Amino acid sequence: MLRGLFISILLWVSSGLSADIFRVALLNTELDRKGPGLLLRDIVSDKDEQVAAVVDLLVAAEADIVLLLRFDWDLDGAALNAFADRLFKAGLDYPHRLALRPNTGLGTGLDLDGDGRFEGPRDAQGYGLFPGQNGMALLSRLPIDRAGVIDLSDLLWRDLPGAEMPVTAAGGPYPSEDAQAAQRLSSVGHWAVPIRLASGEQIAVLAYHASPPVFDGPEDANGLRNADEQRLWRSFLESRLATPPPKLPVVLIGGANVDPNRGEGRRDVLKELLSWDRLQDPEPQGDAPVADATVDWRGITDPPYLRVDYVLPDQVFEVLGSGVLWPPEPARGELVKHGLVWVDLVLPPGR
Repeated sequence: MLRGLFISILLWVSSGLSADIFRVALLNTELDRKGPGLLLRDIVSDKDEQVAAVVDLLVAAEADIVLLLRFDWDLDGAALNAFADRLFKAGLDYPHRLALRPNTGLGTGLDLDGDGRFEGPRDAQGYGLFPGQNGMALLSRLPIDRAGVIDLSDLLWRDLPGAEMPVTAAGGPYPSEDAQAAQRLSSVGHWAVPIRLASGEQIAVLAYHASPPVFDGPEDANGLRNADEQRLWRSFLESRLATPPPKLPVVLIGGANVDPNRGEGRRDVLKELLSWDRLQDPEPQGDAPVADATVDWRGITDPPYLRVDYVLPDQVFEVLGSGVLWPPEPARGELVKHGLVWVDLVLPPGR
């Protein structure tokens, strides 16, 4: 995998140009656990096969920046730091780390799913058995500008320009006006994270994980929310939100939970994002039976191989290579259902 990157570096060096060359990656780890502290327990035990398989996959990828999905958040960052220590012992050093509090498990005291109850996991701002379950984390070899981080996770769904909110059979707000007045758009989070490259130039990583567009009823609340979570990025970058976007080249990294051609969800909305002229789609390929698939959901969905994880760089970057890296059997499809999506990028000098 690295041979093409090394060749490209030699070409840049021989041409006398100075450029930032780096690898960004995304992995849905599925390391979320059913209670607080359990992920930390499994990481430090050195006995958990799933943790070991995820570590092996990350070490094989050697990304400079990687976004981890479904990684439980805790207030002190204990699980993330312990995981970074595991990676360091395996030869991969990520001194710069970021994990903001996600919306998952964040209680509202309201009935958000219309079942008449007020304290279930679906009544949180994002589905979660406890605060922080199923969060996100960013690991980087390159420095993170924490002062410049923008967290859009508290944006109310109805405040998104053009938001398409669910309605009841009678045409009223679903499940209630009070619920929609409190419901945030981000099921996990939407972050814009400035990162300083080796040359001193900065880029912004746009990180998110959208709600699965299933597990709802005829109102299609999750499908509509998922679609608007994709739309948020264009509204943000086109300065249609109250929060101004960073004036930096961006790399959008996240779990859309939708395939543009197969399976559930509002595929037209995702296609609009993939074809937007601000971004480019490297269309990474792997060795799955469906080459562009990033998840192996055999026995869970039909079709089982879907593209649901994305790395979409700004048009100002040159793409040197991309791919989907899978763990070897038997971990693949069992311990690790998602492939690791990677993209090698160049930020040309004097662009």
